[in-house]
Amino acid sequence: MSDHTTDPATEAFVAHRNLLFTVAYEMLGSAADAEDVLQETWLRWVEVDVGQVRDQRAYLVRITTRQALNRLRSMTRRKEAYVGSWLPEPLLTAPDVADDVELAESVSMALMLVLETLSPTERAVFVLREAFDVSYDEIAAAVSKSPAAVRQIAHRARRHVDARRPREAVSPSETRAALEAFQRAVDTGDPQGLLDVLAPDVVLVSDGGGVRQAALRPITGADKVTRYLVGVTGKAEGALTIELTVVNGNPALVVRQDGELDGVMAVRVEEARVTGLYYVRNPEKLTRVESETPLALR
Repeated sequence: MSDHTTDPATEAFVAHRNLLFTVAYEMLGSAADAEDVLQETWLRWVEVDVGQVRDQRAYLVRITTRQALNRLRSMTRRKEAYVGSWLPEPLLTAPDVADDVELAESVSMALMLVLETLSPTERAVFVLREAFDVSYDEIAAAVSKSPAAVRQIAHRARRHVDARRPREAVSPSETRAALEAFQRAVDTGDPQGLLDVLAPDVVLVSDGGGVRQAALRPITGADKVTRYLVGVTGKAEGALTIELTVVNGNPALVVRQDGELDGVMAVRVEEARVTGLYYVRNPEKLTRVESETPLALR
């Protein structure tokens, strides 16, 4: 990309870059693929006569959406061959992202897993409409559907997501409190402490990508999750340390073993108890957590 910020095309792209990245990331669940989509968007954007574009933001979102849709369809085959459970790539986000409740929820690990159950077009429509309030006409242009069809798709996707999303919004402070209680129980190897903070129907999903050890299938139930966590921490070679951070707009934990990054654990909290644990250990999905500064998503 050119460094000449006086160039109108560059100025427009830079001004909307965080937005475009977030659109691509919410559609793909992969920061690496989202960056590739941004590069493809830039290459197409520089071929456009910017002076003839009435709404540059809408035009850029349209290009990004189309490129992300193409990539999302190809990613489906990659996920089918993935070893064990697949989780979105954790994204280190600026603390103030949590203050925007709607944005924080839209990039949360729990909701992004729900979005995985949508078709590519449903996901694109849902993300653009619900997370970014893009008009139906603009979405229609981005996904090559009629506005009437987009309205139907949006309604169907919203109903599907609403049936699977957390029952009520939880404040960052409530999530942090539950996470701190969970952290203390893990640090001390306290099974009762874990049972106290875990919901009876809690689900733990771990993603090792076939590279790191992880449960191949989700583990359900407070008793089973507690036994698994106590067993894993008890067998750990070297000293485990757990730090609080902000991932995907929500409080999360960074786990290190002898100072080396072992994984990132995001949580879902409802009614002051942990209902979902999402532990990413695949090294390919952790590079940004170590190397990138926290992102502002808009």
